[in-house]
Amino acid sequence: MEPLVVDVVHFYPKENAQTHNTVKFEVVNDENPTTTILRRGQPFNGVVRFTRPYDEGNDLVQLVFTLGDKPQFETTGSVHLRRDAVSDQHSWTARLVDVQEDTLSFEVSTPVSLPVGCWTLRVITKRKDSPEKRIYDFDQDVYFLFNPWNPDDQTYMEDCQLLQEYVLNDVGKVWVGPIKTTRGKPWFYGQFDAVVLPACMFMLDRADIPFHHRGDPIKMTRTISRIVNSNDDAGVLIGRWDGNYDDGTAPSEWTGSVDILQQYLETQQEVPYGQCWVFAGVVTTVCRALGIPSRVVSNLVSAHDANNSLTVDKYYTENMEELDFDPNNPVGADSIWNYHVWNDVWMARPDLPAGYGGWQAIDATPQETSSGVYQCGPASLEAIKKGVLGLSYDVEFMLASVNADLMRWRTDPESETGFSMVDTNNYHIGRMILTKKPYVFDPLGDEDRQEITDQYKYREGTTSERLALMNGVRFSERAKRYYAVMSNLKNDVTFKLRELDSVPIGEQFRVTVDIENQSNEARNIKASLSAASVFYNGNRADVVRKVEGKIPVAPGKTEQISILVKAEEYLPKLVEYCNMKISAMAIVEETKQSWADDDDFQVLKPNISIKFNEDLIIGQPATAVISFVNPLAVALTGCEFRVTSSGIVGRTLRCPAPDAPPKGPLSIELPVQPNKIGNINFVATFKSAELKDITGAATAEVFEG
Repeated sequence: MEPLVVDVVHFYPKENAQTHNTVKFEVVNDENPTTTILRRGQPFNGVVRFTRPYDEGNDLVQLVFTLGDKPQFETTGSVHLRRDAVSDQHSWTARLVDVQEDTLSFEVSTPVSLPVGCWTLRVITKRKDSPEKRIYDFDQDVYFLFNPWNPDDQTYMEDCQLLQEYVLNDVGKVWVGPIKTTRGKPWFYGQFDAVVLPACMFMLDRADIPFHHRGDPIKMTRTISRIVNSNDDAGVLIGRWDGNYDDGTAPSEWTGSVDILQQYLETQQEVPYGQCWVFAGVVTTVCRALGIPSRVVSNLVSAHDANNSLTVDKYYTENMEELDFDPNNPVGADSIWNYHVWNDVWMARPDLPAGYGGWQAIDATPQETSSGVYQCGPASLEAIKKGVLGLSYDVEFMLASVNADLMRWRTDPESETGFSMVDTNNYHIGRMILTKKPYVFDPLGDEDRQEITDQYKYREGTTSERLALMNGVRFSERAKRYYAVMSNLKNDVTFKLRELDSVPIGEQFRVTVDIENQSNEARNIKASLSAASVFYNGNRADVVRKVEGKIPVAPGKTEQISILVKAEEYLPKLVEYCNMKISAMAIVEETKQSWADDDDFQVLKPNISIKFNEDLIIGQPATAVISFVNPLAVALTGCEFRVTSSGIVGRTLRCPAPDAPPKGPLSIELPVQPNKIGNINFVATFKSAELKDITGAATAEVFEG
């Protein structure tokens, strides 16, 4: 008798998806799905039908699963169908469940450490009494993903409820903007879209991560942090921060990750352009698609320590003019970003001492190389918090990002280093660290904001916080030198820069410094005040206004200096996101006491409103009314809205809009057709020649017809 010939293999994509927490993936919800999406370390069911009845005594049926084109031990699962197979979390097994003449039902179990990816299946049949074989290659995709629901998986999250947020939620918020005006920017992750898993596979292949490493979330997340930027290896996004985006998509125009991943997969070219929250949004999409719990993290007032001193150093001339370079570091100056966005991913860390598992920080924004390429993390939050620098990976860089001290230095020919310290600020960096609160989505406000600063560092100024930072300093010779210099100048004049909370776009604002002479002698102050537009990474764009002058202050008296900045002065000089920096410097002539301070704020723009005039019914056309009020005293031209939702036909809709009159309303009607029942989320962005980066979001319920 000839060996069995396979007629059909079927993996019940819909039924297996229910038990494997993969039911949200679009491809398993097709009418006749041809893709199966499973989680490792968990049994799944299948059926095979042959062209003749199965002879249990003599027919042998072997299933061979492989990942990649060069099968190795870790990337091959070869199992015979047997009634007595016993599943085991470290090996492949295939148990024969039922025989109906020519049809076999079976249950396959996979190792809990299985490399994740798109596996292929070959069915080999033979007779016990003959070497002759028949080979059948299954032509459908079978994905195996990480399984954070399984207690033996390295990505396991004990509070499985949280996986509804960190793996299964496809919409979120990213907090952007300076600390006083930070707001949640809605972002559509869309990890279940049909294009995402194929894009993830393409990314991982581009990154050249060996197939047998793809089961290790440590190696995988480090690779993801490298391949989401394009600096080393034709990765997903090209970073750009200079405001010139005409040959691509401006970072502020993106509404989510799916359009980016689709463009990357279709063109096989890096996508222009991204900035930190765009990188972080794509990282969360990729991690959640693969089954690694992930959240987006915003650090308000974020340090980039370019020389491993665990300080951020600003340098001034003898006359307190700020230098735009670091005289002690030819490679590059330290910088302070208004905010910086990265990701936390969740996993056990068997490579580290006990206690360092859980959330790990990874950062795909290219700032510095780690092991020679632009990648960062995973760095244990516990290690960052305690200042334990020796634990892989990049703990020192992340510690400085959230907890460096800001030190100001003035050129001083009499000092042996050439500089004397002006002041040091322990509180400035890492003022607040935010993520989205689980289970809540507030399209219009900030009810979904969760502060996680205490997971990254002890409360500023507490003994524990100082000890953690000094623990880090202990590991670094350079840091020790910086912290050994603490100023003991005679400081008998106090200065205070009044902070600006917010300025609505088109309104004027005032910059004021209060000066108090606490000595019993007159003091002469040389001071300078300036207001400049800045990019969010701290780079200065354009000085809007600057004044300098001398002020006498009598003993025990207070004085103030201030400048008024009008809308017509700053509007032409604003750059993307409308961030401004006010800077003040002063020097006391009699004592040479020097002082400097600066403050970031944002000129605020309106939000987009998204409303529906009727109930949304699945499959039926409806109209969305998209609107906002132009805050400027000039008309807006070249207007365009972009609206994204996973619950409508077309997913992302782009719609030109008429010119908006000065200070007047702009409204368009957008036809949409819902294709999912239940709550669906909408994310919108707006751009024009005069005003960009206007955003909005809404949640709407779709009913059955």
